[in-house]
Amino acid sequence: MLKTITRSLWSNPVAGRRMMSNHIPQNLSGKVAIVTASTDGIGLAAAEALGQRGAHVVVSSRRQANVDKAVSLLRSKDIKVIGTTCNVGKAEDRDKLINMTIEQCGGVDILVSNAAVNPFFGNILESTEEVWDKILGVNVTASFLLTKLADLFIFRGGSVVIVSSVAGYQPMQVTLPVSKTALLGLTRALAPDLAHSNIRINCVAPGIIKTRFSAALWENEGVLEEFLKQTSIKRLGQPEDIGGVIAFLCSDEASYITGETITVTGGMNCRL
Repeated sequence: MLKTITRSLWSNPVAGRRMMSNHIPQNLSGKVAIVTASTDGIGLAAAEALGQRGAHVVVSSRRQANVDKAVSLLRSKDIKVIGTTCNVGKAEDRDKLINMTIEQCGGVDILVSNAAVNPFFGNILESTEEVWDKILGVNVTASFLLTKLADLFIFRGGSVVIVSSVAGYQPMQVTLPVSKTALLGLTRALAPDLAHSNIRINCVAPGIIKTRFSAALWENEGVLEEFLKQTSIKRLGQPEDIGGVIAFLCSDEASYITGETITVTGGMNCRL
Protein backbone atom coordinates (compact mmCIF):
# COMPACT_ATOMS: atom_id res chain seq x y z
CA MET A 1 0.00 0.00 0.00
CA LEU A 2 2.75 2.45 0.99
CA LYS A 3 4.71 1.65 -2.17
CA THR A 4 1.60 2.30 -4.26
CA ILE A 5 1.06 5.71 -2.63
CA THR A 6 4.74 6.59 -3.02
CA ARG A 7 4.72 5.69 -6.72
CA SER A 8 1.57 7.77 -7.16
CA LEU A 9 3.16 10.80 -5.52
CA TRP A 10 6.29 10.51 -7.64
CA SER A 11 4.27 10.15 -10.85
CA ASN A 12 2.03 13.10 -9.95
CA PRO A 13 3.93 15.48 -7.65
CA VAL A 14 1.23 18.16 -7.80
CA ALA A 15 -1.36 15.74 -6.48
CA GLY A 16 1.15 14.63 -3.88
CA ARG A 17 1.62 18.15 -2.59
CA ARG A 18 -2.13 18.59 -2.41
CA MET A 19 -2.56 15.36 -0.46
CA MET A 20 0.09 16.34 2.05
CA SER A 21 -1.14 19.94 2.40
CA ASN A 22 -4.82 19.17 2.95
CA HIS A 23 -4.27 18.34 6.61
CA ILE A 24 -3.90 21.48 8.74
CA PRO A 25 -2.77 20.76 12.31
CA GLN A 26 -5.09 22.05 15.03
CA ASN A 27 -2.15 23.39 17.03
CA LEU A 28 -3.96 26.57 18.10
CA SER A 29 -7.12 24.90 19.34
CA GLY A 30 -8.63 26.78 22.27
CA LYS A 31 -6.55 29.91 21.65
CA VAL A 32 -8.07 33.37 21.17
CA ALA A 33 -6.46 35.55 18.50
CA ILE A 34 -6.95 39.26 17.82
CA VAL A 35 -5.94 40.39 14.33
CA THR A 36 -6.12 44.09 13.48
CA ALA A 37 -6.96 45.33 9.98
CA SER A 38 -8.13 41.82 9.21
CA THR A 39 -10.96 42.15 6.71
CA ASP A 40 -8.73 42.08 3.63
CA GLY A 41 -5.25 41.20 2.42
CA ILE A 42 -2.63 39.95 4.85
CA GLY A 43 -4.82 40.52 7.91
CA LEU A 44 -7.65 38.40 6.54
CA ALA A 45 -5.21 35.69 5.47
CA ALA A 46 -3.72 35.68 8.97
CA ALA A 47 -7.16 35.42 10.55
CA GLU A 48 -8.03 32.50 8.28
CA ALA A 49 -4.74 30.69 8.93
CA LEU A 50 -5.14 31.06 12.70
CA GLY A 51 -8.78 29.98 12.54
CA GLN A 52 -7.99 26.94 10.40
CA ARG A 53 -5.61 25.83 13.13
CA GLY A 54 -8.33 26.00 15.77
CA ALA A 55 -8.07 29.54 17.14
CA HIS A 56 -11.13 31.64 17.96
CA VAL A 57 -10.44 34.73 15.86
CA VAL A 58 -11.41 38.35 16.49
CA VAL A 59 -11.30 40.43 13.31
CA SER A 60 -11.48 44.20 13.07
CA SER A 61 -11.58 47.04 10.59
CA ARG A 62 -12.63 50.68 10.57
CA ARG A 63 -15.82 49.93 8.59
CA GLN A 64 -18.65 47.75 9.88
CA ALA A 65 -19.55 46.53 6.38
CA ASN A 66 -16.04 45.14 5.93
CA VAL A 67 -16.18 43.46 9.34
CA ASP A 68 -19.51 41.82 8.52
CA LYS A 69 -18.20 40.56 5.17
CA ALA A 70 -15.06 39.06 6.71
CA VAL A 71 -16.96 37.40 9.55
CA SER A 72 -19.40 35.86 7.07
CA LEU A 73 -16.56 34.58 4.87
CA LEU A 74 -14.63 33.02 7.74
CA ARG A 75 -17.73 31.42 9.24
CA SER A 76 -18.48 29.86 5.86
CA LYS A 77 -15.14 28.08 6.29
CA ASP A 78 -16.15 26.77 9.75
CA ILE A 79 -13.88 29.21 11.57
CA LYS A 80 -14.91 30.51 14.99
CA VAL A 81 -14.90 34.27 14.61
CA ILE A 82 -16.36 37.50 15.93
CA GLY A 83 -15.64 41.02 14.76
CA THR A 84 -15.82 44.69 15.65
CA THR A 85 -14.95 48.06 14.20
CA CYS A 86 -11.62 49.42 15.38
CA ASN A 87 -9.45 52.36 14.40
CA VAL A 88 -6.21 51.40 16.13
CA GLY A 89 -5.16 55.03 16.19
CA LYS A 90 -7.89 55.75 18.76
CA ALA A 91 -7.42 54.72 22.39
CA GLU A 92 -11.13 54.11 22.93
CA ASP A 93 -11.23 51.71 19.97
CA ARG A 94 -8.21 49.78 21.21
CA ASP A 95 -9.85 49.45 24.63
CA LYS A 96 -13.10 48.32 23.00
CA LEU A 97 -11.30 45.66 20.97
CA ILE A 98 -9.55 44.17 23.99
CA ASN A 99 -12.58 44.38 26.29
CA MET A 100 -14.94 42.80 23.75
CA THR A 101 -12.50 39.94 23.21
CA ILE A 102 -12.24 39.26 26.94
CA GLU A 103 -16.00 39.49 27.47
CA GLN A 104 -16.97 37.25 24.54
CA CYS A 105 -13.99 34.91 24.32
CA GLY A 106 -12.70 34.76 27.89
CA GLY A 107 -9.22 36.15 27.29
CA VAL A 108 -6.47 36.82 24.78
CA ASP A 109 -3.70 34.45 23.68
CA ILE A 110 -2.53 35.99 20.41
CA LEU A 111 -2.24 39.53 19.06
CA VAL A 112 -1.41 40.19 15.41
CA SER A 113 -0.77 43.89 14.83
CA ASN A 114 -1.31 44.40 11.12
CA ALA A 115 -2.92 47.83 10.76
CA ALA A 116 -1.03 50.38 8.68
CA VAL A 117 -1.65 53.56 6.70
CA ASN A 118 0.21 55.30 3.92
CA PRO A 119 -1.50 58.64 3.21
CA PHE A 120 1.44 60.07 1.26
CA PHE A 121 3.48 58.74 -1.65
CA GLY A 122 6.33 61.05 -2.56
CA ASN A 123 9.73 62.31 -1.50
CA ILE A 124 10.16 62.10 2.27
CA LEU A 125 11.22 65.75 2.53
CA GLU A 126 7.91 66.77 0.99
CA SER A 127 5.83 65.01 3.65
CA THR A 128 4.01 67.24 6.11
CA GLU A 129 3.98 67.02 9.90
CA GLU A 130 0.39 65.77 9.70
CA VAL A 131 1.38 62.93 7.36
CA TRP A 132 4.40 62.06 9.50
CA ASP A 133 2.33 61.96 12.70
CA LYS A 134 -0.38 59.81 11.11
CA ILE A 135 2.02 57.24 9.66
CA LEU A 136 4.02 56.87 12.86
CA GLY A 137 0.90 57.07 15.03
CA VAL A 138 -0.97 54.22 13.34
CA ASN A 139 1.92 52.09 12.12
CA VAL A 140 4.22 52.27 15.14
CA THR A 141 2.66 53.89 18.21
CA ALA A 142 -0.60 51.94 17.93
CA SER A 143 1.33 48.66 17.65
CA PHE A 144 3.22 49.51 20.83
CA LEU A 145 0.12 50.63 22.76
CA LEU A 146 -1.91 47.60 21.66
CA THR A 147 0.91 45.30 22.74
CA LYS A 148 1.20 47.13 26.05
CA LEU A 149 -2.55 46.83 26.57
CA ALA A 150 -2.59 43.16 25.60
CA ASP A 151 0.28 42.50 28.02
CA LEU A 152 -2.10 43.28 30.87
CA PHE A 153 -4.56 40.58 29.78
CA ILE A 154 -2.81 38.12 27.47
CA PHE A 155 -2.43 34.61 28.88
CA ARG A 156 0.97 33.25 29.86
CA GLY A 157 2.51 31.54 26.89
CA GLY A 158 0.87 34.02 24.55
CA SER A 159 2.28 35.46 21.35
CA VAL A 160 2.42 38.84 19.60
CA VAL A 161 3.21 39.21 15.90
CA ILE A 162 3.84 42.61 14.32
CA VAL A 163 3.55 42.95 10.55
CA SER A 164 6.30 45.15 9.09
CA SER A 165 7.62 45.07 5.52
CA VAL A 166 10.70 44.39 3.44
CA ALA A 167 10.74 48.18 3.10
CA GLY A 168 12.00 48.20 6.68
CA TYR A 169 15.26 46.69 5.37
CA GLN A 170 15.40 48.64 2.12
CA PRO A 171 14.19 52.17 2.93
CA MET A 172 13.22 54.29 -0.04
CA GLN A 173 12.98 58.07 -0.13
CA VAL A 174 9.41 57.97 1.17
CA THR A 175 7.86 58.10 4.63
CA LEU A 176 6.25 54.65 5.03
CA PRO A 177 9.51 52.60 5.22
CA VAL A 178 10.67 54.66 8.21
CA SER A 179 7.72 53.30 10.19
CA LYS A 180 8.42 49.78 8.98
CA THR A 181 12.05 49.97 10.11
CA ALA A 182 10.85 51.24 13.49
CA LEU A 183 8.72 48.09 13.90
CA LEU A 184 11.82 45.90 13.56
CA GLY A 185 13.42 47.76 16.45
CA LEU A 186 10.20 47.80 18.48
CA THR A 187 9.99 44.01 18.26
CA ARG A 188 13.51 43.54 19.59
CA ALA A 189 13.03 46.16 22.31
CA LEU A 190 9.82 44.58 23.64
CA ALA A 191 11.01 40.96 23.58
CA PRO A 192 12.98 40.92 26.88
CA ASP A 193 10.24 42.55 28.96
CA LEU A 194 7.46 40.41 27.47
CA ALA A 195 9.55 37.29 28.09
CA HIS A 196 9.21 37.94 31.83
CA SER A 197 5.48 37.32 31.32
CA ASN A 198 6.19 34.26 29.13
CA ILE A 199 4.93 36.15 26.08
CA ARG A 200 6.80 35.96 22.80
CA ILE A 201 6.89 38.76 20.22
CA ASN A 202 8.08 38.48 16.65
CA CYS A 203 7.85 40.41 13.43
CA VAL A 204 7.06 39.43 9.85
CA ALA A 205 8.50 41.46 6.97
CA PRO A 206 6.63 40.60 3.76
CA GLY A 207 7.98 41.33 0.31
CA ILE A 208 5.72 42.43 -2.53
CA ILE A 209 2.35 40.85 -1.74
CA LYS A 210 -0.72 41.12 -3.95
CA THR A 211 -2.96 43.26 -1.74
CA ARG A 212 -4.83 46.51 -2.28
CA PHE A 213 -2.40 48.24 0.09
CA SER A 214 0.56 47.50 -2.21
CA ALA A 215 -1.31 47.86 -5.51
CA ALA A 216 0.86 50.82 -6.57
CA LEU A 217 3.81 48.42 -6.74
CA TRP A 218 2.39 45.37 -8.50
CA GLU A 219 -0.14 47.03 -10.83
CA ASN A 220 2.71 48.82 -12.61
CA GLU A 221 4.25 46.12 -14.81
CA GLY A 222 7.57 47.93 -15.09
CA VAL A 223 7.92 48.36 -11.33
CA LEU A 224 6.84 44.76 -10.69
CA GLU A 225 9.33 43.43 -13.23
CA GLU A 226 12.18 45.25 -11.48
CA PHE A 227 11.14 43.83 -8.09
CA LEU A 228 10.88 40.29 -9.46
CA LYS A 229 14.43 40.56 -10.78
CA GLN A 230 15.54 40.81 -7.15
CA THR A 231 13.74 37.64 -6.02
CA SER A 232 14.68 33.98 -6.30
CA ILE A 233 11.05 32.85 -6.58
CA LYS A 234 9.78 34.64 -9.66
CA ARG A 235 6.22 35.38 -8.66
CA LEU A 236 4.19 37.87 -6.71
CA GLY A 237 3.58 36.91 -3.09
CA GLN A 238 0.04 36.10 -1.95
CA PRO A 239 -1.56 37.03 1.40
CA GLU A 240 -1.73 33.32 2.29
CA ASP A 241 2.07 33.14 2.09
CA ILE A 242 2.21 35.54 5.03
CA GLY A 243 -0.78 34.12 6.93
CA GLY A 244 0.90 30.74 7.28
CA VAL A 245 4.09 32.26 8.68
CA ILE A 246 2.11 34.29 11.21
CA ALA A 247 0.23 31.17 12.33
CA PHE A 248 3.53 29.32 12.75
CA LEU A 249 4.98 32.10 14.91
CA CYS A 250 1.91 31.92 17.15
CA SER A 251 2.18 28.15 17.61
CA ASP A 252 4.18 26.02 20.03
CA GLU A 253 6.46 25.05 17.14
CA ALA A 254 7.91 28.56 17.47
CA SER A 255 8.13 28.48 21.28
CA TYR A 256 11.87 29.25 21.25
CA ILE A 257 11.59 32.19 18.85
CA THR A 258 11.19 35.74 20.16
CA GLY A 259 12.47 39.17 19.20
CA GLU A 260 13.04 38.03 15.63
CA THR A 261 11.93 39.28 12.23
CA ILE A 262 11.07 36.69 9.59
CA THR A 263 11.40 38.00 6.05
CA VAL A 264 8.96 36.46 3.56
CA THR A 265 10.13 37.88 0.27
CA GLY A 266 10.56 35.09 -2.24
CA GLY A 267 14.32 35.24 -1.78
CA MET A 268 14.86 38.98 -2.07
CA ASN A 269 18.28 40.09 -0.86
CA CYS A 270 17.18 42.26 2.07
CA ARG A 271 19.10 42.55 5.31
CA LEU A 272 20.27 45.40 7.48
